[in-house]
Amino acid sequence: MSDPNAFTYNYSAKEQAEIKKIREKYAPRTVDSPEGKLERVRRLDASVTQKATAWALALGVIGTLVLGIGMCCCLVREQFFLGILIGLLGTLTLALAYPVYTLIIARERKRIAPEILQLTDELMQK
Repeated sequence: MSDPNAFTYNYSAKEQAEIKKIREKYAPRTVDSPEGKLERVRRLDASVTQKATAWALALGVIGTLVLGIGMCCCLVREQFFLGILIGLLGTLTLALAYPVYTLIIARERKRIAPEILQLTDELMQK
């Protein structure tokens, strides 16, 4: 029996949800649990776009810098021909950023497709 003088407190539904959310951060997850599989699917899906975005950003930054060097040659050093060639190289690099992004997305999706399909099939059966 419980002590009649003891104080008990029940948390509200909102507080219960918050407690559950915090608890889930610290509870050990196995790879075979549905939460672990769903987390793995999310991580794999995000890795595709992260890799492609990193490459596209790198090309964009490099292309912008090279284009800036070309403009500098044209305006400051008065080497127009060299500046135009360098500027065209920078513009070409910038123009390649989006095609490289789509190419990497397609390649990475093809690479991880079997694992994603297997994990989603297992999750949808439960």
